[in-house]
Amino acid sequence: MDYRQLGRTDLRVSALCLGSMTWGEQNRIGEAFAQIERSKAHGVNFIDTAEMYPVPPRAETYSKTEQIIGEYFKQHGDRADWVLASKIAGPGNGIDYIRDGNLKFNREHLIAALDASLKRLQTDWIDLYQLHWPERPTNFFGQLGYRHQDSAFTALEETLAVLDEQVKAGKIRHVGLSNETPWGTMKFLQLAENRGWPRAASIQNPYNLLNRSFEVGLAEVAMREQCGLLAYSPLAFGMLSGKYEGGARPANARISLYSRFTRYTNPQSETACSRYVALAREHGLDPAQMALAFVTTQPFVTSNIIGATNMEQLEANLASSELKLSDEVLAGIEAIHKAQPNPAP
Repeated sequence: MDYRQLGRTDLRVSALCLGSMTWGEQNRIGEAFAQIERSKAHGVNFIDTAEMYPVPPRAETYSKTEQIIGEYFKQHGDRADWVLASKIAGPGNGIDYIRDGNLKFNREHLIAALDASLKRLQTDWIDLYQLHWPERPTNFFGQLGYRHQDSAFTALEETLAVLDEQVKAGKIRHVGLSNETPWGTMKFLQLAENRGWPRAASIQNPYNLLNRSFEVGLAEVAMREQCGLLAYSPLAFGMLSGKYEGGARPANARISLYSRFTRYTNPQSETACSRYVALAREHGLDPAQMALAFVTTQPFVTSNIIGATNMEQLEANLASSELKLSDEVLAGIEAIHKAQPNPAP
């Protein structure tokens, strides 16, 4: 397993990060524990979660994922072996059951969310505390076409000042962004440097063969500012694994179970997926491993967040860390991307 520096911090994280958003919905506690143990044995030292997990979010399952991770730490006593990342939820997305739905990145909400996460996770500190998506209206979760709105949102200065207090109190070690834009990322970094506040160590955004929009604008920020990408949805909800080929909808698969997951299922995405899957098979590669290896090897990626609902998937995902793509495969990927760029941004 390769280990990479997290931003400008003294932490080194595994090139693969264990995602947890299915725990408490598609996976029970025992299955989650097995995933954690197997990932650790493979060299993974990085777990990512969020207060709103599992996904799809429901009031009935709210915070179950953090509770499962906390129970794991309690039973195994290896909290210090892990770099633990979590997130505070932003406004919208139908989660009005969290803090009465009026979610802000202000003092009240940041402290309430952080303290609740620490309690559920049964830990005294979170290594990387992230803003899950911007409080202000902007482009995230696949929204195209920027439409400017003068809606009021918490001043970034207030957000960073409160996070600074929590770092000094020892509750969090470092801060990170998620689903952020180039403007937002640079603004947070500028304020942090000017005021001596915590500097964003990473940005967690979607990145996969169907959505390489991060490369335009944000990749340069990630490299020049040492604010690397934590890539989520590297398999595009499993579309790039090939299991949905020809319109197939396997039992218990995410897209089969939940109608809300349509970001990567439009006709142009399905066409591109078929070409990527065919390319992998032409070279004797597992399509999912090819897609994951492509993400992991990008120079602006700090860690690639993998997720699985069964051990067979997890084993294949973990094995992708050993795969080196040939120049011929990379050229084939670029040819498909050039012909059909970002079909699911």
